[in-house]
Amino acid sequence: MELNASDVKLTDLASCGGCAAKYSAARLEQLLAGFVPVEAENLLVGLAPADDAAVYKLDDERALIFTLDFFPPIVDDPADYGSIAATNALNDVFAMGGTPMLALSVAAFPEELPVEMLGQIFAAADEQVRASGGILAGGHTIRDDEPKYGLAVVGTVHPDGIWTKASAQPGDAVYVTKPLGTGLIMTGHKRGAIGTQQLERAVHWMKTLNKDAAEALRSHKVNAVTDVTGFGLFGHVHEMADRSGVRIRLESERFPAIDGALDLARKGIRTSGDPRNRDFAGRHLTLTEVPETLVVLGYDPQTAGGLLVTLPSEQGAVLEAQFSSRRLFLRRVGTVEEGAGVVVV
Repeated sequence: MELNASDVKLTDLASCGGCAAKYSAARLEQLLAGFVPVEAENLLVGLAPADDAAVYKLDDERALIFTLDFFPPIVDDPADYGSIAATNALNDVFAMGGTPMLALSVAAFPEELPVEMLGQIFAAADEQVRASGGILAGGHTIRDDEPKYGLAVVGTVHPDGIWTKASAQPGDAVYVTKPLGTGLIMTGHKRGAIGTQQLERAVHWMKTLNKDAAEALRSHKVNAVTDVTGFGLFGHVHEMADRSGVRIRLESERFPAIDGALDLARKGIRTSGDPRNRDFAGRHLTLTEVPETLVVLGYDPQTAGGLLVTLPSEQGAVLEAQFSSRRLFLRRVGTVEEGAGVVVV
C-alpha cells in the first residue's frame, strides 16, 4: 500500500544518513588489504593506492574517470536528497581533475514510497548532473526497506591532468573550498537542537557542486586534491599525508565551520560517524592544545564536502584572489612539511 507523501519523513526510514553511513575507514582498509591490485598498463588510478575514483587511459589525450557513490537520506525533502546525493557522487570526478560526462542512478526504495517522491529525487539528481556538464541516462532500482540513492558517474580528463591525493609536497599550503559541519548540523536538526536556518545553510553547501572550485584550480599548479566527505577533515588529511609521504600541519583556529556547527559540538552533539573516524585517523594525529569543539569539527563526517587542496605556498595569494573575485569559498587551513603524520595545533 502506497504511503501518503505528507506522512513520510525520509530520515525516519534510515538508521543514519549521508556519508556518515559509509563503512568505517579502518574496516575498509582491512577489507582492501585482501585484494591483489590489478596491474594494467592503462589503469592509471586503481587500488594501488586507492583514490576518489578509478582512472583508465584511452589514448594520449583522453582518460575515463569512473566512480560510484550512494547513501541513505540525510534530509527529508526528496528533491534536496536527490540533489545532495548526486552532488556527492559528481564531486569525485571534480576531485580527480575531470569533467562528468555520463551518470546512471543507483536506487533502492521501499515499494510503499509515493511515486511522486521518487520522481522528485530523480528529477533533482538529473538537474545536478546537467549542471555539472553531464547527462543522466538511466540506472537501476531495487526494493529495500531503507531508502538509498546515488550515482555511478563516468567523466573525462587528460592523462596529464589527473589530480590525486598522493602528490602533496613539502612547502605546499593546504586549502579547503567549503566550510565544515554538515554532520553536526544534520544530527543536531534531527534531535531538535537547532532551527531551520542552520539546516538550510548546510543543505545549500551540500547541494553546491565543486565544479566552479575545480575550474578555478585548473589554472594553478596544484599538487594534491581530494574531497572532504565521510572520513572527515582529519581522515582525508591523514590519507593525503600518508599517500604523499609527508607531514601535514593543520591550524585549528583556521577551520571554517557552518554557522551553528560549533555550538552543537559544545552541546555534546556527535554523529554516528564520529567514533569511526576517530578510530581511523586518531592514532595518526598529534593534537597540541586544540579545543575539543575544533577536534569534533575535524572528525565530523561531511556529505558532499569541499575540495582539500595543496599547492606551492607562493601561489596562495593569487589563488585566494581568484577565488574571491569569483565569489567562491576558500580557506587556508595548514601547510605541508617533511616528515609523516598529521599535526594539529
